[in-house]
Amino acid sequence: MTQKQIALVGSTGSIGVQTLEIVTEYPDRFRVHLLAAGHNVNLLIEQALRFKPDIAIIADTDLYGTLHEALSPHGIRTAAGSAALADAMEEEPYDLAVIATVGYSGLEPTLRAIKANRSIALANKETLVVAGELVTSRLKESKSTILPIDSEHSAIYQSLAGEDRNDIKRLLITASGGPFRNKSREELCHVTVKDALNHPNWAMGAKITIDSATMLNKAFEIIEARWLFDVPQSKIQAVVHPQSIVHSMVEFVDGAVKAQLGVPDMRIPISYALGNTCRLATERRGLSISDYAHLEFFEPDTERFPLLNLAYHALDRGGNVACVINAANEIAVAAFLHERIRFTDIQRLIESSLEKMPYIPNPSYEDYVATNSETRRYAESIITTL
Repeated sequence: MTQKQIALVGSTGSIGVQTLEIVTEYPDRFRVHLLAAGHNVNLLIEQALRFKPDIAIIADTDLYGTLHEALSPHGIRTAAGSAALADAMEEEPYDLAVIATVGYSGLEPTLRAIKANRSIALANKETLVVAGELVTSRLKESKSTILPIDSEHSAIYQSLAGEDRNDIKRLLITASGGPFRNKSREELCHVTVKDALNHPNWAMGAKITIDSATMLNKAFEIIEARWLFDVPQSKIQAVVHPQSIVHSMVEFVDGAVKAQLGVPDMRIPISYALGNTCRLATERRGLSISDYAHLEFFEPDTERFPLLNLAYHALDRGGNVACVINAANEIAVAAFLHERIRFTDIQRLIESSLEKMPYIPNPSYEDYVATNSETRRYAESIITTL
């Protein structure tokens, strides 16, 4: 069996680490060709020494010396900076790019992998949130394909296998409701960072855990689903499912509903994407239906979690609106994690940015870059006023 060469972007994050666990389980199927990380140079070095990639890249150029000194004696090429990573995604001889970074940083590596006609396993939802129209248009000009790693979108992808897309009535994206599902709006004003990071079901990175607490991650997933599956937003809705066992559902025009169920374990959708829909056998514990005899589903409360409605606003208006939302949110979440703003100020900062940033109806790639930079500057500038 020929090994599939993997370029793993975001190797030190939660998805990256779990991807490497799967590579370890299937050494005959997969080999790591490229590892890339943002700032965690020590873990990147540890991973590189274990998996022996051809090249390791650190986004933070200040850390390049440390990376190079540790890996060059072992014959591993090194590079640093976002430009070096983007070039590597286009020029290196890998088969599958796993884009597992968080936030806007996933956009350029994905676009360069598309330009190189490579297969992509996408865990970075912000790529399609920020520039879904641009990404899908580039895909039409390329031999590249995208398989989703997000558990919800993987579930939809699996539920659509063998189905006619014209038969879709609704995509139902499930949401745990996060740690604050039952809190009042008043109580949300006083939650702490520790409270927000205490997700009831999933072990995730800090950024996505906060997005889950605000439910903006579900808005992002609605936007992502619109572009991944070419389904209008009117046919996509969120459903609160506290147990996180049903990962998403598809309702068809004949009334049938297909769903994908499983334990809350990201290694399931990761392995499905790595295997290119070939299911990889594992000894990990699976789902015992008897443990989940009672499954609940609720309509989301958009009065307490108004950021969920931003999905429809962004898709209805189009242009660079979702890019503004994402950039402002990244600044807001970082500020909240550093206790510079309150939890409910995340919404205020995003709304203020939407009011301030100029609307671009048909943005180019350069427009997205400028919108991201300008929104970040503005959002950072008003933090002290909150």
